[in-house]
Amino acid sequence: MHQRALTTAGERTGLFENTYGTTFAAEKALKETFYLARTLVDQELQANGLPEGKQQWEVELPEWQFKSQRTGWIQGAADGPVTNNPWLFFFLTIGLGALGGILYVLPKFAAQPGIKNDHIFHSQLTKGLDLGWRAFFLTVTILGVLGYGFWYMDDKFFWPAVTALIAIVIIGLVLFAQQSWKQEARDAGPEGISGYLGIFTGVYFIGFYLLLYWASHHIVAWIQMVSPVSEALYQFFSGEDEGGAASQWFLYGLMYTLIILVMGVRMIAKYRHNKYQIFRTISVMFFQTAFAFMIPEILVALNKPWYDFKNIWPLDYDFFFGWQLDQFQSAGALGLFMLFWGIALIILGVPLMVHFLGKRWYCSWVCGCGGLAETMGDPWRQLSDKSLRAWKFERWIIHGVLVAAIVMTGLTLYTYFGGASEVLGIQTGGIQKWYGFLIGAGFAGVVGTGFYPLMGNRVWCRFGCPLAAYLGLVQRFQSRFRITTNGGQCISCGNCSTYCEMGIDVRHYAQRGQDIVRASCVGCGVCAAVCPRGVLRLENAPEDISQRAVAERVIHIDAEKGISLMN
Repeated sequence: MHQRALTTAGERTGLFENTYGTTFAAEKALKETFYLARTLVDQELQANGLPEGKQQWEVELPEWQFKSQRTGWIQGAADGPVTNNPWLFFFLTIGLGALGGILYVLPKFAAQPGIKNDHIFHSQLTKGLDLGWRAFFLTVTILGVLGYGFWYMDDKFFWPAVTALIAIVIIGLVLFAQQSWKQEARDAGPEGISGYLGIFTGVYFIGFYLLLYWASHHIVAWIQMVSPVSEALYQFFSGEDEGGAASQWFLYGLMYTLIILVMGVRMIAKYRHNKYQIFRTISVMFFQTAFAFMIPEILVALNKPWYDFKNIWPLDYDFFFGWQLDQFQSAGALGLFMLFWGIALIILGVPLMVHFLGKRWYCSWVCGCGGLAETMGDPWRQLSDKSLRAWKFERWIIHGVLVAAIVMTGLTLYTYFGGASEVLGIQTGGIQKWYGFLIGAGFAGVVGTGFYPLMGNRVWCRFGCPLAAYLGLVQRFQSRFRITTNGGQCISCGNCSTYCEMGIDVRHYAQRGQDIVRASCVGCGVCAAVCPRGVLRLENAPEDISQRAVAERVIHIDAEKGISLMN
């Protein structure tokens, strides 16, 4: 019925006879055709009634169908130089970009190993912004996402209003209730608006994510450019002679993987004097390529559910959604294994691995978000705010996101097994849609990556990732991992604090000989790698956190009592 209505509407609007010069014109024509088709469907239902065994929502032509299908429709109809020569444009853009990156990185292996600051606070690309301009860009982005979210939620203001209210409460608690209004944001920072190359780069990243998530119908040429790669993978593993056209998510996954590989080589060149940095960089390169990109594509080619085996709830926030659970169950033994694997990681894998190794096993060795932050984001790691105020915001926001993920998942499971669509008047579909929009796309993508050059490379990991919050709680109270310090060797150079991407003032601990056990620490080890005196060391020591991480350890020499360790 839908196909018949769409075909009739297309004939009436002249959709099949006309050629449209831009994606904007094509979208307008498609929208006109779609709304006419909706009218035809409604007229048929009014005249003939519902088909036997069907409900109203099953036969209507809803608005979300247009939003989800328009990219594919425009991509299927597109023509031009990219469509006719996709391999050529692939090599001229992504191929040359990757080659240029490698050619830029390789000479770094010839230089002397070791860390050089290289004027990172003077470069227009890496010097960052002062507090006022950071607040300006953050405010504009948040208001823009919330404003767009009103339209995204079909002109329903409830969830945008709830989010705005929570944000105001957190700001009030941190700035006024906890008296952080006049506390300094960062010890050293540029004055006024500066770092124009960083601003341009951040805006570029933000623009890319806006197009990818919410306007992919305007980047169909980019998608067609990588379609031969997608088709080659699909046809090779499936044995089919056709099929496997790329989507915007394949484009994103391919670019994501290539960036981590190329910038991973840069990371190895920069930190090649430290074996731990080489190991974890190779680790994130491997897990991104194999687990996040290749294995899911192979599964799809074999007609199995797309699944990233290293992704864990609540970062993988839709793991318990009804459609996902149904997909697992319909995929047979492999689908059930995926379901139990995911649950086992949540209940057993995370606590055990964090207990023995700290949250670094995931955040610094496995996670794709962390992998991108550590490779592409490394030039901006020094921009993380080390202030007490930032830490207060961090605690409220990241644990708030964790609570939101738990509540959403609880409501989802309740409605899935109970057969209802709402709980206490709250539509489960609405909260799922809003969480995916705000946290999954807006926070993790637009802000999380777009703000690398503005606020540092771990904005998402530090302030928003619910899995990082879960891992951090286990690390803070149950993990054997800590960074031990030798305060007697510290010369207070500040390299450790400068390079800490999680906003930890490492020097403060090192000067006091105090071991670092922080929920936010991802165990990247860069602080130890840049220390010129070997003051810092990553260890999995016995569980003596209460003695080694809270009280200061000071050696006291007394003429009568001799040498003693004081707390």
